[in-house]
Amino acid sequence: MKHTILLVEDDQMIASGLIYALEQEDYLVTHCQGVAEALHALEGEQFDLAILDMQLPDGTGIEVQEALKQSSTAVIFLTVIDDEGNIVRAFESGAEDYVTKPFRLRELLARVRRVLSASSGGDTSKLTLGDVIIDTGAGKAYLGNTLLDLTALEYRLLLTFATNKGQLLARTQILEKIWDSSGSFVEDNTLTVYIKRLREKLGDAVNIETVRGLGYRVD
Repeated sequence: MKHTILLVEDDQMIASGLIYALEQEDYLVTHCQGVAEALHALEGEQFDLAILDMQLPDGTGIEVQEALKQSSTAVIFLTVIDDEGNIVRAFESGAEDYVTKPFRLRELLARVRRVLSASSGGDTSKLTLGDVIIDTGAGKAYLGNTLLDLTALEYRLLLTFATNKGQLLARTQILEKIWDSSGSFVEDNTLTVYIKRLREKLGDAVNIETVRGLGYRVD
């Protein structure tokens, strides 16, 4: 699965060069020129990495970073040398790295690779199911840029479907996989309730199909 990158940069020349270089590395890039445009982009998509210009026409990259706090998106800031105060604030807020302007593309690409590798632990730590992204390393699931409020059992149920996409799972199989970590047995009737709750939280993002008399399947 290709990594997705949100690039927020108002200088068109810098942005064009970055987009070309990142796409050559097989990344999927969404470019925005300001804070408002970036916030709009975040409403409908989850990104692996955000590269944020510190100074933007309608605000700062810090504002975009604030909107990313509840997501698993890593952040690299692009900044000028005299932004020391903002750099400190950015790191305190959780940014992974910063690159000063002017910069060398090869250096930035190397930092991008390092941050993506460190933040995701490789593609194996993230699973997709419909429109949901599951960060198995953090034990969290996201719908777009929104963290899903799942109980531990609901998360295990979602993870079970994600690791068995397209397969018909009998109720007994599911019950074995989501056996409560404390050793408490999950009853068959309770499974129906949990699947109903999970469906309500996922909405149209994931289609959990009931195969009458057999079990469930998610494609």
